[in-house]
Amino acid sequence: MADRGGDIPFAAKLQGEAVTATRSRPARRERRPPGREGWAMGTSAHAGAVPNAAFRRLRGRLSPGEFAAAVRKAARQIGEQVSCDARYVGRVEAGEIRCPNYAYERVFLHMYPGLTLADLGFTARETVRGGRRARRPPAEPAPSAGPAPGGSLADFAEEQAGAGAKGPVREPVGRGATSAGVGHGEKETDVLRRVFMTNGSAAVAAVSLGLGSGAGAGPGPGSAPRPEGPPALPGVLPGQRRFGEPEVSAVEEAVRRIRLLDDRHGADGLYRRAARPLRAAYALLDSGVSARRGAVDRLHSGAGELALSVGWLAHDSARFDDARSHYAEALATARVAGDPALEAHAFSNTSFLARDAGRHREAVRSAQAGLLAARDLGSWRLLSLLSLREAGGWAGLGDRAECERALTRAHGHFGRGASDADPEWMSFFGLPELEALEAQCWAALGEWARAARHARRAAALQGRGFTRNLALYRAELAVDLAHGGVPDEAAAAGHRVLDLLGGVQSSRVLALLRTTATALGPYRTAPGVPEFLARHGEAVRGEAVRGV
Repeated sequence: MADRGGDIPFAAKLQGEAVTATRSRPARRERRPPGREGWAMGTSAHAGAVPNAAFRRLRGRLSPGEFAAAVRKAARQIGEQVSCDARYVGRVEAGEIRCPNYAYERVFLHMYPGLTLADLGFTARETVRGGRRARRPPAEPAPSAGPAPGGSLADFAEEQAGAGAKGPVREPVGRGATSAGVGHGEKETDVLRRVFMTNGSAAVAAVSLGLGSGAGAGPGPGSAPRPEGPPALPGVLPGQRRFGEPEVSAVEEAVRRIRLLDDRHGADGLYRRAARPLRAAYALLDSGVSARRGAVDRLHSGAGELALSVGWLAHDSARFDDARSHYAEALATARVAGDPALEAHAFSNTSFLARDAGRHREAVRSAQAGLLAARDLGSWRLLSLLSLREAGGWAGLGDRAECERALTRAHGHFGRGASDADPEWMSFFGLPELEALEAQCWAALGEWARAARHARRAAALQGRGFTRNLALYRAELAVDLAHGGVPDEAAAAGHRVLDLLGGVQSSRVLALLRTTATALGPYRTAPGVPEFLARHGEAVRGEAVRGV
């Protein structure tokens, strides 16, 4: 199989491209908290794990970060979206990930055409999953909300992450229901959503604390006594719990799962349930102890990122007070842990929320604080995003000159390219998002034609993997066209948004559609407008029936 950029196989280009990427990325200060050295080098955290020597040989002389960047690039080439970083590469090489999930499988087989998963050093999926099922009691009527008896929590989390193998799972009619006849990718997403809602990462994080499915509730009347936990560490007080790799990995996996589902389906159906692993993570921070400093650092970072993810779900579903609280919690966690990357992320989200809430001066100051926190992290893309946040605040204040200066800085940073230092959470930030955020700036300044040009580019560049973002960009385009006096094109853009609503639940998208319908009111006789208004009305009634 040839790389799309030419006839040279993808695997043969990795070494040369890594050299180019290394030369072009900004210098960054190495931050390796105590206790993380073994993790960064890919040593196994599980005593029974067998290192994957074949995968390590394929990496060659590339660093784990360089190889992760190559994996992300290969994913984009085939329309996949994976959040691969050096830590993931280390886990594979250490043998902790015995079989990749389906997205990673497609990417790896694209990178190494002609090889099988076995050639890459992985274990057959049937063997991995079958071995775990054999440990469950055979009479169990449904998947357990916790790990199988005798299996580790990490095994359970890995099994849930690969649950897409079973084919389509139909959800009950109502919130989150999808139409029949969806393609393979949508079926897999449907399974993933069901797993998360019922017994996925939320349950994993809860089980880590011994909380069961309640994730924060104490034992109810008549409930069975909780099993005794592992022996306490020396100095552990009564009521404290010991945590390690399985619990920390569960929190990190919850963050990834929430982001994936939000990217594809929007926030409305996720927010309440996503709060459960967040409560579990902070309860673990408050009452847990670990023998390793590295685990404590990772739990702080993971809990902070989880707070930001849950806060974003609240933000996107118009629960601004809840979002503000979650973002503040994440910022406090970053300050306590001395984590500038988490701090920059928290300021980015806070700036975005302030802009949406009409607090434009706060949006500017939060973005500037984020830029200060991010200055030594070595990520040009992060600096670009924060500059765009600042530009949005200036646009809300009506300051065109400052907005244009911030936009110029954003484009300059973005033009310096991706880097190994780019945070995992920024997987959404590419050229489509850059265009969309610039479109929002021009819309805030009342330059609708210019806003529409950028929104149109964003929608055209966005792949279908980020369904929620595609719906958002099209909805913003519809608003810009309606305000710009192009009703027929606005109606057409609105129809394309409605086409995606079956798989997307986002209050933000619905609000933009309402704005479009209102703006098109005076153009009821224009071509295509009556049909859009009628269809939009039906969609609004349908959402009201489902309670969205």
